[in-house]
Amino acid sequence: MGLKRNSKGEITEVNPLRTRKGSVYIKGSNTIFRISRSKFTNFLECKRCFYLERVKGLKDPSMPGWSLNSAVDDLLKKEFDEFRKEQKPHSFVKENKLNLIPYKHAQMDRWRDALRGGISYLDTNTNIEIHGGIDDIWFDPNEEELVVVDYKAQSNSTPVETERYLNNIYHQGYKIQMDVYVHILRKMNFKVSDTSYFYVCNADRNYKKFDGKLNFTTTLVPYKTNTSWIDEKIAEMKLTLDSENVPEINKSCERCMYLNAGKDFI
Repeated sequence: MGLKRNSKGEITEVNPLRTRKGSVYIKGSNTIFRISRSKFTNFLECKRCFYLERVKGLKDPSMPGWSLNSAVDDLLKKEFDEFRKEQKPHSFVKENKLNLIPYKHAQMDRWRDALRGGISYLDTNTNIEIHGGIDDIWFDPNEEELVVVDYKAQSNSTPVETERYLNNIYHQGYKIQMDVYVHILRKMNFKVSDTSYFYVCNADRNYKKFDGKLNFTTTLVPYKTNTSWIDEKIAEMKLTLDSENVPEINKSCERCMYLNAGKDFI
């Protein structure tokens, strides 16, 4: 959060409400309503905040992007695209004794573009379209199925170990993210492996100096996805969107408690 500025750097007035067509849910409408994977996660975390944003149109405060993480993502995509052209496994993948090849598909660039494309499917029971941008998809020629891959950049003094990584309280959203991507691709009629991978790039902090570069250790963390819960939660999300009442305050939600406490000082 901070002060709103225009393209010239001038401070401007904030409009707290959403204005983009299609970003606010209209009850009783037959129009398909698009929900991103991240907004679906927001619903799972706090129904009240989700409702205020998607039904009432209250806009979340903006925040800058994670530029270093984005740079790692971009470079990894370029690197794996070279192996995609040759249809060969990446050397690091082979080192992990896996025969997985970067998946070649005409829509790959679109699927990786969360803002202008992404993978998606329409849930006909709710008329909600779930969408999201993937980092990468690999292909298992032995099982003839797709494998979802998500790049993660971090800097942690503790070496990356599978069980610890997956059990980290701050990584639970990562697993939901993978579950949803696998679910979407299956709804798009692709055969998708239960096992997905986090391609974790961990910047080493133990060097004596920066010297103009970060040194990363890369680790593949396998995760067995579970999609059995998703359809039920989408139906629950639809009921929340159609409700006439704002959901109760979630006392575990920092945003809810901040906004509620602020009223006492006005």
